[in-house]
Amino acid sequence: MLINAALAGVKLTAGIIGNTYALVADAIESAADVFASLIVWGGLHIGSQPADEDHPYGHGKAEALATAAVSFMLLGAAVGIAFEAIREIRTPHLAPAPWTLGVLVTVMVVKWGLARRVGAVSVETGSSAVEADAAHHLSDAITSAAAFIGISLALVGTRFWGGRGWAAADDWAALVAAGVIAFNGVSMTRAALYDLMDRMPEEAVVAPIRAAALSIPGVEAIEQLHVRKAGLAYRVTLHVQADGSLPLHDAHVLSGRVKSAIRAAAPRVNYVLVHMEPYLG
Repeated sequence: MLINAALAGVKLTAGIIGNTYALVADAIESAADVFASLIVWGGLHIGSQPADEDHPYGHGKAEALATAAVSFMLLGAAVGIAFEAIREIRTPHLAPAPWTLGVLVTVMVVKWGLARRVGAVSVETGSSAVEADAAHHLSDAITSAAAFIGISLALVGTRFWGGRGWAAADDWAALVAAGVIAFNGVSMTRAALYDLMDRMPEEAVVAPIRAAALSIPGVEAIEQLHVRKAGLAYRVTLHVQADGSLPLHDAHVLSGRVKSAIRAAAPRVNYVLVHMEPYLG
């Protein structure tokens, strides 16, 4: 958050002094990153709280809500940047200052590093909110790259091809960047809605759970297997079929073994509900 705040200040100042709206648009994106990281932080803090009497299923949905909030912020920033970029394209103005290219190179390196670092954390924790934050950083690096290309075209076109119309090249770059930001926003909105609507996760998550349950001696088949994501963890409900003549105590022990096997195979599963049924062949 501190890095994003510093970058936003530098880019806004450079954009105004250097006469390039692409950098101003980039500054808006970095400012949005600050608030996005705050939202992610709050969502993770609330989502990590244990279940209580009022929330028996825990507070994991707060993490998905944080993801949705960040994605909506991205979409809002994309619309605002696109609107201003179109206005700047239609308004004659001077070409950007050459030194703004150095600012953009620095920004691209920093934001790419942040995207990689935060992305690694999202893979390690499985957090969709942290993944959204990493995408936010990456989109900022992309907008900076687009601005670099746009400003370079504006400078080259104005100097060597003699047309003042080239001065708007960086504004076109800002418009392209708005499209990239909007795409990332839509992608993250979809991921947040999947979690909020309890959509089944991908087969890479479900397959180890199924295999672990079937590996237990005495388990004849699995009739149903439902998995949903709640915050950083998964909740599993499954129907296990076993010998119908098993005493209740033995069936209970068998269900416990299934739970233990699933948790060992998929450490991110924090809740397993097993319904025992007779195997009918």
